[in-house]
Amino acid sequence: MSTTTLHYIYDPLCGWCYGAAPLVREARRHLPVVAHGGGMMTGAQRQPVTSQLREYVITHDRRIARITHQPFGDAYFEGLLHDTDAIFDSAPPIAAMLAAEQLAGRGLDLLARLQQAHYVEGRRIAENSVLIAMAADIGLDAAAFAAALDAVSGAATASHISASRRLMNEVGAAGFPTFVLETDGQRELIDAGQFIGNPAGFGAWLAGRLPQTATAGTGSEFVCAPDSCQLPEKRA
Repeated sequence: MSTTTLHYIYDPLCGWCYGAAPLVREARRHLPVVAHGGGMMTGAQRQPVTSQLREYVITHDRRIARITHQPFGDAYFEGLLHDTDAIFDSAPPIAAMLAAEQLAGRGLDLLARLQQAHYVEGRRIAENSVLIAMAADIGLDAAAFAAALDAVSGAATASHISASRRLMNEVGAAGFPTFVLETDGQRELIDAGQFIGNPAGFGAWLAGRLPQTATAGTGSEFVCAPDSCQLPEKRA
């Protein structure tokens, strides 16, 4: 029997990944979805909120909101993006995803909660106290989650990010989000941009492809680049 999995290459601080959250939610109704955190804002890309970052992010996020109809809260635009003590760092929320997945198979559930916390509630999702609180919000035991988070932070998370970057290179991904349909070891890149704002259409498309593989795509303009969320308006 053929087995089909949807690989989802994401970053928790990627605005287009938040815009694609309804697609992920719909896809999970049809087939297993495996998340791969890409670490867009880690290492040298990790940074505090500054006026430059704020203006850069607001421009793109308002476009994402307009195209995807995903809600962005005032607590984000007028709160977090003015909080100069906040750090944008992808590694801690990716570690939290790994911890939730290891603990209860609920990494994607926690990602959805963290995206809401960041983009709607303006929470600092790079801080462990917030990560633990969000895990408790989705029903995970706070103490068990805290222990799991501690265990996967650091080297294990860095290894996961490196593996995600290798996968991106292997499939020719342009950035985040990337969706790859794999059936019996054969991987095909999906142009999910055509379904942005249309999760029902994405679900119907996936259902129609099972158990066959997807038609190869070339990527989409609706992505964050591997090290930033700036998007070219046109591609050569």
